Amino acid sequence: MMDWSLPPSITQTVAGLDAMHLLALAAALGWASGLRMYAVVFLTGLAGAVGWITLPAGLQVLQHPAVLAVAGVMVLVEFFADKVPWVDSLWDAVHTFIRIPAGAALAAGAFGADAGAWSLVAALMGGGLAATAHAAKATTRAAVNASPEPFSNIGLSLLGDATVPVMLWLAWSHPVLFFVALAIALVVMAGLIVLLFKFVRGLVGRLRQHFGAAPVRA
Repeated sequence: MMDWSLPPSITQTVAGLDAMHLLALAAALGWASGLRMYAVVFLTGLAGAVGWITLPAGLQVLQHPAVLAVAGVMVLVEFFADKVPWVDSLWDAVHTFIRIPAGAALAAGAFGADAGAWSLVAALMGGGLAATAHAAKATTRAAVNASPEPFSNIGLSLLGDATVPVMLWLAWSHPVLFFVALAIALVVMAGLIVLLFKFVRGLVGRLRQHFGAAPVRA
């Protein structure tokens, strides 16, 4: 029979870090990676490097100076790319293949390699949450990009910039409140995906018809 209990070494990795905290941290890392993967890596690693928190063994690699340097540079690149209409959508399209596996890996890292089945559960949860957050972000931003004014685009981007550190902090300090906030966020995101996907699909169809009907010049 498979043992689904957490090994004592896992819960003892960090003083006072129980199973609830580990699950919250794994969920936060996965979900936030779907929005701002580089910020997740940088903020988590920085918090561990300066001693604000003691990271589980599976996440301590994020404290390495090389990881922090690369993640910090990419945070700046993403910050500006995410503020430019259509550039943000292109950025999202490219990062479809990066954010989801990264969310799964980071969530699994919260439990470490010795957690057995729980590492796999965390990876599946993190990947699923990252995929949901990424799909909601990409769909929403594509719909907003159809508007000629840039302010809503910038506003949504700034909202994402602020939400990620808040959710990471909640997961570490107040895991129960984090799960409540996460549940609300998932309901909102699911609604956005369903409603705006139809709009984006119609917009793509109209663009194809427009360019397909354009006369070909010799």
